[in-house]
Amino acid sequence: MAEPVVLINAFEVPAADADTFVAAWQKARDYLRSQPGYLDTVLHQSITPDAEFQFVNIARWRSAEDFVAATQSPGFGESAAGLARYRPHPALYRSVRA
Repeated sequence: MAEPVVLINAFEVPAADADTFVAAWQKARDYLRSQPGYLDTVLHQSITPDAEFQFVNIARWRSAEDFVAATQSPGFGESAAGLARYRPHPALYRSVRA
């Protein structure tokens, strides 16, 4: 059986672009919600203005395979086009302790 994974993706976003970034993130999120294996996601914004990563997305997926299939689908590239100008730092994680 596939193991659930958590995507943690920190983004480099200039403070002046916050609203534009959030709108682009929402468009990509709306697409991913419709994909098999998607569980949920939450976007976090730093409360420190000079933080290296102003936004961090944390998403849960049923499996790494589901995540890869969703993000390699043709529709994802289209839905996430607005995020292309913001450098992401994504990685998938599994739970090891609670």
